Amino acid sequence: MTVFAQALHAHLFGLPADDEPLPTALDALLQATHTATAPEQQTAILRQVADQLRNAAEIIQRYQYRAQWDQLPDDVAGHLRDAHDQAQQVALTLDLVAPALSSPPAAPDPPGPQPRHTADPPAPPTPPAGRRR
Repeated sequence: MTVFAQALHAHLFGLPADDEPLPTALDALLQATHTATAPEQQTAILRQVADQLRNAAEIIQRYQYRAQWDQLPDDVAGHLRDAHDQAQQVALTLDLVAPALSSPPAAPDPPGPQPRHTADPPAPPTPPAGRRR
């Protein structure tokens, strides 16, 4: 009964349910984005989307091979190959940016003109080496 009450309380007040795993279906992940408030939850959702895109890329690749095997027009296999590559690229990009959601934001640049970087003054010339005795 307590578990049910906690789940109901979390649902009513939009609180995250920490012990629940993320859904794997994309439509359910979309719904999770509406309730994910903690940065760690948002990062986890993006990582799950990246995993699902890798699965989608594998499915697309299988159909690409099937199109080649069935000798469908070359452009069909080519489009599937492009879709496969793009899905992999998006998954990789999500893997790269997801950690930024759970990191504190960088300090903004101060307003106003930024100081220009000038070249360092040239070093003074080195005197010629003297004789050693």
